[in-house]
Amino acid sequence: MDHKTVEDYILSMPNARLDYPFGEGVAVYKRGDKMFALISEGKDPLRVSLKCDPLLAEKLREKYETVLPGYHLNKKHWNTIILSGQLPWEEVQGLIRHSYELVG
Repeated sequence: MDHKTVEDYILSMPNARLDYPFGEGVAVYKRGDKMFALISEGKDPLRVSLKCDPLLAEKLREKYETVLPGYHLNKKHWNTIILSGQLPWEEVQGLIRHSYELVG
């Protein structure tokens, strides 16, 4: 899964926008003023951090070794997903939508 594919999907959400409040290297995607996704640029495999319901976040971490507590984020409410193919693209899309809806 490449950066452009993930970014295009994230930005397809209504009123989603790209920002760089932390400087170059960390793409931050917002709905209004609230972050719902972050991508560490230049990583291979790609890593995306998404807001997540705390109970679901725990279940995902238990189920997948590529779902980790949010990197430099509130670990109760954020997961960082290593996009190595362990999670199917459809599930990643669902988690992106879930994150987007949580900040709405």
